[in-house]
Amino acid sequence: MVLTGRAGLLAALGAVAVLLAPAPGLTMAGVCLLLLALIVVDLALAGGVRPLRLRRAGDRAVRLGQTARVELIVENPGRRRVRGVLRDAWPPSAGASPRHHRVDIPSGERRRVVTTLTPTRRGDREAVTVTVRSLGPFGVAGRQGAHRVPWSVRVLPPFLSRKHLPSRLARLRELEGQHPVLVRGQGTEFDSLREYVIGDDVRSIDWRATARRHDVVVRTWRPERDRRVLIVVDTGRTSAGRVGTAPVALAGAMPSSASSSLSAAATAVPPGWPRLDWLLDAALLLAALAARAGDRVDFLAYDRAVRAWVAGAGRNELLPAMVNVMAPLEAELIEADAPGMVSAVLARAKRRCLVVLLTDLNSASMEEGLLPVLPQLASRHLVLLASVADPRVAAMARGRGTPERVYDAAAAEHLNAQRRSITARLRRHGVEVVDAPPEDIAPALADAYLALKAAGRL
Repeated sequence: MVLTGRAGLLAALGAVAVLLAPAPGLTMAGVCLLLLALIVVDLALAGGVRPLRLRRAGDRAVRLGQTARVELIVENPGRRRVRGVLRDAWPPSAGASPRHHRVDIPSGERRRVVTTLTPTRRGDREAVTVTVRSLGPFGVAGRQGAHRVPWSVRVLPPFLSRKHLPSRLARLRELEGQHPVLVRGQGTEFDSLREYVIGDDVRSIDWRATARRHDVVVRTWRPERDRRVLIVVDTGRTSAGRVGTAPVALAGAMPSSASSSLSAAATAVPPGWPRLDWLLDAALLLAALAARAGDRVDFLAYDRAVRAWVAGAGRNELLPAMVNVMAPLEAELIEADAPGMVSAVLARAKRRCLVVLLTDLNSASMEEGLLPVLPQLASRHLVLLASVADPRVAAMARGRGTPERVYDAAAAEHLNAQRRSITARLRRHGVEVVDAPPEDIAPALADAYLALKAAGRL
C-alpha cells in the first residue's frame, strides 16, 4: 500500500476543520472515518501490480555522447484497470530520461513506454528495477510493486579521433604510390618491375630482368604490408587521472569536474577525460590506419592481468571487436606489473613486430617498472611508446606574478625535466617516443606510425 500527497492534503484540511469545529472530538472522528473510507475504496478498486507482465526491447549498444532508446512493454492480465505511475530505474551514469512515466493500462491490454539513455561513462549499464504504482479512483491511496526486468546497454568509446583518419589515409596512399604526387615513398617491400627512365636510382636496376628483356628494368618498392602491430594499453593507476578538457561532442554528457586546489594557472584547463580514454581513442585511430595499410593489428589491455585481448580480427571486424572489448575497461588503482606486461607481449608476439605501448611517462613508475625490462622487449621488437601529457602542467609552467604561481611553475618545470629525461633514456634503448597533449595524442601517434612505415623500419 502507498499513500499519495492527496491523502496528506485531505488530512491537513481535516485538521483545520477540527480546529474550527464546535465539537472537535466528533469532527476528528468523522474526518478519520472519511479518510479511511477513501483509502479502503482506492485500495479495493486499484489495479494489481503484481500480475503485470513486463519485457524490454531496444538498443543494446550506444557510443558515448549519443542516445539510446529502451522500450518497456507492460501487459495487464488482471481484471482491473492499472492507472498510475511507472518508474524505470537506471544507474545515474546512464542518464535515463524521463524518470517517471504516466501509465493507463486497461484490463487485457498492453502499453509501451520509452526511456532515453544518454550515458556519461563507458561500460555496461544495467537496468535496476521497474516500480509501478497503481492508484485508485480518488487518487488517495494505491498499490505499489517492483519488478526485475533485466536489460544491459553497452556504452562504446566515441572514437572522436576518426576525423583525423581521412588525412592520414591520404598520406598512406602517397607512401604506397596510389595517389599522384611528386615524391614517391620508397619502402622496402618489392612491388613490381618497370622500364628505366632518366632520374631513377641506378641501384634499383634489376640486372637479371634487364638481361632477359634486353632493356633496362628497375624495381619499384612500396611500404611494407602484412606486418604485425601489437597495441598494448596500460590500465594501471597512472591511466586513471583526468587530463585535458571534455570534447565538444560530449560536453553535455560529461559531468562537471570537481574543484581543484591548484593555482589559477593550473585550473585554467579543467580536467576532462581519464587518461585511459585518450589512450583508447588513439589506439582506435592507429588500428584503423594500420588495418587500411594491410597490417595485422592485435590489441592487449594489461595492468597485473590481461583485461582485454583481440587477435586475428579481419580488416572489417577489427574496429567493432576493439570497441566492444574497450567499453568495460576501467583503470585499476594498482601499480601496473611491467615484467608481467612484457612477458604477456613476448608470449603473444613470437616474430618481430611493432609493439605500441600506451602508458604514462611517470618517472617513478617507469624507473621501477618498465625501464629495467625494456631492453628485453626492445631487443626482439620495434617499440613505440605513446604518452598523454597533462596540459595543466604546461599552464602551471607559464605561471608568474605571485609567489604561489612561481612555485607552481617551478614544480611544473621539474616534472617536465623528468619527462624529458625519461624520454631520452627510452630513445637510447631504441624506443620511439610520442609525448603529446590529449587532443593531439591520436594524430601524433598515427604520424609516428606513418614515419616508421615510410622509413621501412616495420
